[in-house]
Amino acid sequence: MGCLFVLLAGVFPRLALLIVWIARPAMVNAAFSSWIWPLLGLLFLPWTTLAYVLAWGPLDGVSGLGWVVVALGLAGDIATYSARSAKARYTSAY
Repeated sequence: MGCLFVLLAGVFPRLALLIVWIARPAMVNAAFSSWIWPLLGLLFLPWTTLAYVLAWGPLDGVSGLGWVVVALGLAGDIATYSARSAKARYTSAY
Protein backbone atom coordinates (compact mmCIF):
# COMPACT_ATOMS: atom_id res chain seq x y z
CA MET A 1 0.00 0.00 0.00
CA GLY A 2 2.91 2.35 0.69
CA CYS A 3 4.31 1.96 -2.82
CA LEU A 4 0.90 2.71 -4.29
CA PHE A 5 0.70 5.90 -2.22
CA VAL A 6 4.17 7.00 -3.37
CA LEU A 7 3.17 6.48 -7.01
CA LEU A 8 -0.06 8.38 -6.40
CA ALA A 9 1.81 11.23 -4.71
CA GLY A 10 4.31 11.38 -7.57
CA VAL A 11 1.58 11.87 -10.15
CA PHE A 12 -1.16 13.63 -8.18
CA PRO A 13 0.30 15.48 -5.16
CA ARG A 14 -2.96 17.34 -4.45
CA LEU A 15 -4.91 14.10 -4.30
CA ALA A 16 -2.26 12.47 -2.11
CA LEU A 17 -2.32 15.42 0.31
CA LEU A 18 -6.10 15.30 0.41
CA ILE A 19 -6.02 11.57 1.16
CA VAL A 20 -3.51 12.13 3.98
CA TRP A 21 -5.68 14.95 5.35
CA ILE A 22 -8.83 12.79 5.29
CA ALA A 23 -7.20 9.55 6.49
CA ARG A 24 -4.94 11.08 9.14
CA PRO A 25 -6.31 14.51 10.10
CA ALA A 26 -4.32 14.50 13.34
CA MET A 27 -1.10 14.29 11.32
CA VAL A 28 -1.94 17.39 9.27
CA ASN A 29 -3.41 19.27 12.24
CA ALA A 30 -0.28 18.60 14.29
CA ALA A 31 2.00 19.88 11.53
CA PHE A 32 0.05 23.13 11.08
CA SER A 33 -1.49 25.41 13.68
CA SER A 34 -4.49 26.34 11.54
CA TRP A 35 -6.53 24.71 8.78
CA ILE A 36 -5.87 27.62 6.41
CA TRP A 37 -2.17 26.76 5.82
CA PRO A 38 -2.73 23.21 4.58
CA LEU A 39 -5.64 24.46 2.46
CA LEU A 40 -3.44 27.13 0.86
CA GLY A 41 -0.73 24.53 0.41
CA LEU A 42 -3.22 22.20 -1.23
CA LEU A 43 -4.13 24.92 -3.71
CA PHE A 44 -0.76 26.56 -4.44
CA LEU A 45 2.18 24.40 -3.20
CA PRO A 46 1.01 20.78 -2.99
CA TRP A 47 4.47 19.16 -3.21
CA THR A 48 5.89 21.37 -0.47
CA THR A 49 2.89 20.93 1.81
CA LEU A 50 2.86 17.15 1.37
CA ALA A 51 6.60 16.98 2.05
CA TYR A 52 6.22 19.17 5.17
CA VAL A 53 3.42 17.00 6.55
CA LEU A 54 5.38 13.79 5.93
CA ALA A 55 8.65 15.23 7.33
CA TRP A 56 7.07 16.75 10.45
CA GLY A 57 7.85 14.94 13.69
CA PRO A 58 5.93 15.26 16.96
CA LEU A 59 8.99 15.99 19.12
CA ASP A 60 10.90 18.60 17.18
CA GLY A 61 8.86 19.45 14.10
CA VAL A 62 10.90 19.42 10.89
CA SER A 63 14.62 19.10 11.44
CA GLY A 64 17.70 17.68 9.80
CA LEU A 65 16.99 15.73 6.64
CA GLY A 66 13.33 16.71 6.91
CA TRP A 67 14.26 20.13 5.57
CA VAL A 68 15.91 18.45 2.58
CA VAL A 69 12.61 16.67 1.90
CA VAL A 70 10.72 19.97 2.15
CA ALA A 71 13.27 21.62 -0.17
CA LEU A 72 12.76 18.83 -2.70
CA GLY A 73 9.00 19.44 -2.45
CA LEU A 74 9.56 23.12 -3.12
CA ALA A 75 11.76 22.24 -6.10
CA GLY A 76 8.93 20.05 -7.39
CA ASP A 77 6.45 22.92 -7.11
CA ILE A 78 8.81 25.33 -8.86
CA ALA A 79 9.46 22.78 -11.61
CA THR A 80 5.72 22.22 -12.07
CA TYR A 81 4.95 25.92 -12.42
CA SER A 82 7.96 26.67 -14.62
CA ALA A 83 7.17 23.72 -16.91
CA ARG A 84 3.67 25.05 -17.47
CA SER A 85 4.94 28.50 -18.44
CA ALA A 86 7.69 27.08 -20.65
CA LYS A 87 5.19 24.85 -22.44
CA ALA A 88 2.86 27.79 -23.01
CA ARG A 89 5.74 29.88 -24.33
CA TYR A 90 6.99 27.24 -26.76
CA THR A 91 3.58 26.17 -28.05
CA SER A 92 2.57 29.77 -28.76
CA ALA A 93 5.79 30.36 -30.72
CA TYR A 94 4.87 27.78 -33.36
